[in-house]
Amino acid sequence: MKILIVGYGKMGRTIEKIAKERGNEVPLIVDTNGQSFFDDIPEGAADVAIEFTQPEAAFDNIKACLERKIPVVSGTTGWLERKPEVEEIAKANGSAFFYASNYSIGVNLFFHLNKYLAKLMSGQQQYKVEMEEIHHTQKLDAPSGTAITLAEGIIENLESATSWVLDEGGEVKKGEVPIVALREPEVPGTHSIKFSSEVDEIEIKHTAHSRQGFAEGAVTAAEWLVGKKGVFGMEDMLRF
Repeated sequence: MKILIVGYGKMGRTIEKIAKERGNEVPLIVDTNGQSFFDDIPEGAADVAIEFTQPEAAFDNIKACLERKIPVVSGTTGWLERKPEVEEIAKANGSAFFYASNYSIGVNLFFHLNKYLAKLMSGQQQYKVEMEEIHHTQKLDAPSGTAITLAEGIIENLESATSWVLDEGGEVKKGEVPIVALREPEVPGTHSIKFSSEVDEIEIKHTAHSRQGFAEGAVTAAEWLVGKKGVFGMEDMLRF
């Protein structure tokens, strides 16, 4: 399989290493949002693209690939207000788009554990829920896409939760799920959810030790996506 890597930061380099170890080719790499680069891609040069860039560049990069019928696996967060547009572009061009806020298999299991715990806690009004996420200082968006996905899972399953809010020390209103977003050097990603009462607390937590798990999941998704048409996510690939 021939993979086009869009975004050649730490994640892009890790993806390249893993892709080649698994027997794939990486004939093309782009590290900037340049339309001329995509115009010069010959037909058949890539079977799939893996895109990890910046929020301001993601839409144009993904659109350029899909219009050339190159399926895209994307992990960029902070641009999702335009995700419905990308999905329509994929369908219109007979291509495929795969998105996840986090490609770690462990995190996606954690997503489901989070939903199950929230469902168990519905009706237990004595507990208040809060979240914390920690990422490396180069991560620009806050809260993280993973934290937002976790918050959405809580809102979907916890009767008392209606929305999430970035906790910057202000008042948290009834129904809001507060998210504390911290940035520290060399932290791949840590997410925790805590339900607290006056007498006890319940906490679940996922800690990534490296980018390896994220990159392996993205390459696995790319291998799975080749030959498909439509819009997909981790739940489709993992068959939850």
